Amino acid sequence: MDMVMINRIFRFLIVVSVTSMFFLASYQIAQYTYPFIFALLIAYMINPLVDLLERQLRFPRGMAVFTVLLSILAVLFAIITLLIVEIADGTSYLAEEVPQHFKTLISYLQAVIATTVIPIYQKLVSFMNTLDPAQQQTIMTNIQNIGENIAQEGALLLQNILQKIPVILKELPSYITVLVFSLLGTFFISKDWYRLTGLIKKTFPQRVIISFRNVLKGLKKAMVGFLKAQLTLISITAVIVLIGLLILRVDYAVTIAVITGAVDLLPYLGTGLIFVPWIIYMFFTGNYFLTIGLAILYIIVIIQRQLMEPKVLSNNIGLDPLATLVSLFVGYQLFGFLGLIAGPVVLVILSTLFKAGVFHEIWRYIISK
Repeated sequence: MDMVMINRIFRFLIVVSVTSMFFLASYQIAQYTYPFIFALLIAYMINPLVDLLERQLRFPRGMAVFTVLLSILAVLFAIITLLIVEIADGTSYLAEEVPQHFKTLISYLQAVIATTVIPIYQKLVSFMNTLDPAQQQTIMTNIQNIGENIAQEGALLLQNILQKIPVILKELPSYITVLVFSLLGTFFISKDWYRLTGLIKKTFPQRVIISFRNVLKGLKKAMVGFLKAQLTLISITAVIVLIGLLILRVDYAVTIAVITGAVDLLPYLGTGLIFVPWIIYMFFTGNYFLTIGLAILYIIVIIQRQLMEPKVLSNNIGLDPLATLVSLFVGYQLFGFLGLIAGPVVLVILSTLFKAGVFHEIWRYIISK
């Protein structure tokens, strides 16, 4: 092996080592500074609005930042309040209607037990009496084991749910603390934005600044695009559900459509969390018109979600639909629900680095003589 090849391998190992150490150090640092990372990203995204107030309306920089943050929080609070009012009205209606439907379901199950289950049970008892004691004991043991397994699994599921509630409540102060530090960090970073960027320009080479700026622009596009894409997708779902429920003449269609659009964000479960129990209930209560109608509506929602998600994400983020789909799947497999955000973001960073020529420069460094 000649010296040129040895040097290339050595430089390749240097690149791999430096990259690995960078990501490891970034991960360790991010574990303790993530509120301020959020603050940096928020400050970057709101900077155009802050500049507008500062330059066009002559606001002091600090007042401009405070006004933008307060406006964003006010808009979010107004949206949440409207949703809570609408959902509260709908749940009040459901609180009155559900007990009546539950009684109907119980009456239906009683009729099924009387006309179907009891005759079958009597036949099974008659069949059991024809078996010898050893066979009867084997069947009873198997039934008992099945019942114990179901009881254990049910108890374990209930225990896990009950154990997670205190954990979530305990973490609530931590979430509030992160939010407060993120907002404070956003204020101070945005207030001193140009002083900090000037300090960075003096510290790092121009080529690094340009590459970092391109990555930051791509990341901003990814975040804004992802939020727009998710809002578009849940809006489409909510509109389709609303139209379908209005055609089926379901009461409080708006509330149900809003709730369905919100749960559509949940991976795997999604709209099935609403539709599947509803369809089953309608079937058992004998309302076959709504059973068929809701089933068709559910199929339409699922199909449009699967068809639209890669396309909408790729259009808003600016990536190839197949690459976006792969990043969503890999991100979810590695990191769960947060991976649906992290996957496209990592893909955007890699794409931006490629367009900025970073990979090309690294490759040139590796193969140089």
